[in-house]
Amino acid sequence: MPVAVPPETAVPAAELAAAELPPDFVAASRAQLARFVAKASSAGNTLVLCHSDADGLAAGAILTAALRRAGVPNVDVLATGKGGNAWSDETGATLDARKPGALIVTDLGVRAEPVIDGTPTLLVDHHRPSGLPPSATETVITGYGLDPTPTSGILALACAGGLGGVNTDDLDWIAAVSALSDLGDKAPFAIIAAAKKRYGAGVLRDTVTLLNAPRRSASGDASKALELLLSAEGPRDIAKGEGPLVDALRRDKEEVNAAYNEAKKAGPKFAGEAAAIRIHTPCQVHPLVAQIWRTRLPKFIVMGVNTGFRPGWVHFSARCGKDKNLLDFFRAHRPDGADPNHYGNGHDQAGGGALPVAVWNVFARDLGFGPDMQVDENAVAGSVAPDTTAAAQSELFPA
Repeated sequence: MPVAVPPETAVPAAELAAAELPPDFVAASRAQLARFVAKASSAGNTLVLCHSDADGLAAGAILTAALRRAGVPNVDVLATGKGGNAWSDETGATLDARKPGALIVTDLGVRAEPVIDGTPTLLVDHHRPSGLPPSATETVITGYGLDPTPTSGILALACAGGLGGVNTDDLDWIAAVSALSDLGDKAPFAIIAAAKKRYGAGVLRDTVTLLNAPRRSASGDASKALELLLSAEGPRDIAKGEGPLVDALRRDKEEVNAAYNEAKKAGPKFAGEAAAIRIHTPCQVHPLVAQIWRTRLPKFIVMGVNTGFRPGWVHFSARCGKDKNLLDFFRAHRPDGADPNHYGNGHDQAGGGALPVAVWNVFARDLGFGPDMQVDENAVAGSVAPDTTAAAQSELFPA
């Protein structure tokens, strides 16, 4: 990624990213990243593993650029695959094959279990942790519980400000893209306002849409979005750019738009405090369906339910108001057979997961849904576990 320092920058981008965060938190987090960089510098090779939405890609790109600029040798970055997460056996096999000497995992959650046993690892995240590793003060940087809660991209840029001699001013727009993707235009972060003024709100929004398109497509392969984010000098290179990478993202966007327009025709079914909208598509548009119905049904926990995303599985994405907590709801209704790697993860008001068809049917029935939410196991033959290789993208933390 070229270093193109903005002229007349009054406030360094890393300080803008840190503006709303507690000073003690920023200082401690920067020190953590600096200590990790010292370890990674002698590790031989370092891998940054990131989620495949615009926030995860942004965090991955920022951390990769920062480590390379800090002189860490052989830094590579990889986005998770369709249905994937950092702790699955399949992703573990991919990581074992790469044999990283050090590992950063960002925007993929925080758990007690190691991603790769014995490998120095730093988790940079903003989701609610399902557990904490024993050495969390050294291995975890989490924005969960802060008010306002920063995105992983904002955390990445704020922490990079502690790497001496590393200029990250040209990465301001990437952090802003992460915040716009996860939090929207009205998120109370100075980095968003500054980026809008410098680059234009429309260009930033178009960039977010294009970066999110690959992971929502049927392939779920976000590698081209990540490659483009790493090579672009600014958001206009993506929103208004030309070339094979941008063209690929635009094709993904067209595919996703077609699937979304069809999915919007579906209506909700109700069971107690829950409402579910059932769709069938290989595209990851169920989070979008949940979001549009969330505004129409503010008193309900709204789930976009996709029976066509992966053969043999039902994927779902849920949204709710601040008076409810999705993660507590999922925990209270966890069915037997639900794999914690694939069920009930995310944010307090935005979460989701996946269940095998038979387990989904029990889950839906126990919630009180009728036959309309029962899925015919014979109609989704060819049941396989979600592809959790780090080659496509993750459903567990839907945007």
